[in-house]
Amino acid sequence: MSEEARETPGVHNPHVIDLISLDPEANEVVLLMLEERPWGTVPNQLDQLDDKYNSYVSYVLDGHLAKQYPQYADKAVRIQLDCASPPGSREQVRINAMRNFAVSERLRFRMNVIVALGPS
Repeated sequence: MSEEARETPGVHNPHVIDLISLDPEANEVVLLMLEERPWGTVPNQLDQLDDKYNSYVSYVLDGHLAKQYPQYADKAVRIQLDCASPPGSREQVRINAMRNFAVSERLRFRMNVIVALGPS
């Protein structure tokens, strides 16, 4: 098993693309980031989010997505953050900046609050 295969997904780990899928309705490749921790529970959580996001953007813009998945080379790309709780104002400012940067690079960014991600 490769080192990357053993690494856990989530915002805390910028070395792993959590999930790559195709959204056939939107005709977009979706690179999913998962944040299962409630916002504000980890001191460096926003730094981790930045690192993860920057990894995803580099993966797309540097051509690694198209190289590893040639069938997606001509598709639009959406980076999506699924999180377990609604972001607070600090997090929302960062998320808005990510969205704006994505648009400037012809990428899309979406955030979803998925309550089922949270701890039981």
